[in-house]
Amino acid sequence: MDWLRISILCMSVILAQSAPQGAPGPEIKIISQTNEISPDGGYKWSYEADNGIKADETGTLKKTNDAENPEVIVAQGAFSYTDKEGNQISLTYTADDDNGFQPQGAHLPTPPPIPPNIQRALDWIASQPSTTERAGKR
Repeated sequence: MDWLRISILCMSVILAQSAPQGAPGPEIKIISQTNEISPDGGYKWSYEADNGIKADETGTLKKTNDAENPEVIVAQGAFSYTDKEGNQISLTYTADDDNGFQPQGAHLPTPPPIPPNIQRALDWIASQPSTTERAGKR
């Protein structure tokens, strides 16, 4: 599955979850929309709805050293909407063959802080010479 399909799938899930459940509400109109496809395989799309939902994405073609996948799409984009509690949700993302889908947003969960004693141990380990450096000193 390419990144364009993954990003469209993610947007569909987000929009479906942000839509009110139950009786149908007022019609939501698209107030602006763009869709550009370049001959080289790149693309750019965006839209804005009258209920405040906004989304955009740009994809560019990237050459790789992988014989099975000599070209991949690298995408970056963003979307925002207001959740059921009235909070503004904004998310930016990149998607590529090296790091996969990388979302960023204030509403996303974050890992707990590293305990101080563990951080000291990690800092000490990082300060030690690598095994290559030690092997060269023998």
